[in-house]
Amino acid sequence: MEIRLLNPLDAKNYLDLRLEALQNSPEAFSSSYEEEKDHPVEKYEIRFRSQDSFTFGAFENEKLFGAVTLVKEKKLKLKHRANIFAMYVSPDKRGMGAGKCLMQEAIKKAKEMVEIEQIYLTVMSTNHSAKRLYSSLGFEIFGTDKRAIKLNDTYFNEDLMVLFL
Repeated sequence: MEIRLLNPLDAKNYLDLRLEALQNSPEAFSSSYEEEKDHPVEKYEIRFRSQDSFTFGAFENEKLFGAVTLVKEKKLKLKHRANIFAMYVSPDKRGMGAGKCLMQEAIKKAKEMVEIEQIYLTVMSTNHSAKRLYSSLGFEIFGTDKRAIKLNDTYFNEDLMVLFL
């Protein structure tokens, strides 16, 4: 398994993985497959050139099977913060430690940025394995966003977590 920062050449593979994530775990993301299926690959090529957003990928035999994105806040009063978004590992690759490795890379990157003091993320309240992973890395739950996601007629709560660096 290789973990590395994605670059514009990875955009098509990332888009494919993103669409897989939105189909396999629709309740875990605020975006939907229907909203993103027609996004151009250039959207991710541009994102992977950004100095404020860092997407790490997990590869096996050069095939992308997991990813996580770290985004720095831009507003002056929030520059001490970063956020984790779009964490996903393909179901057939779960349980191998890829999620932990991806998160460790994102945390390492945040620590390299002198201004970042804390990292935030949200996780489905019922996703106990993800919450265990985040807690093992030092994240703490500081609140719950009730009915954060509505998928068809079902609501899902999200736990809000923070890691102080």
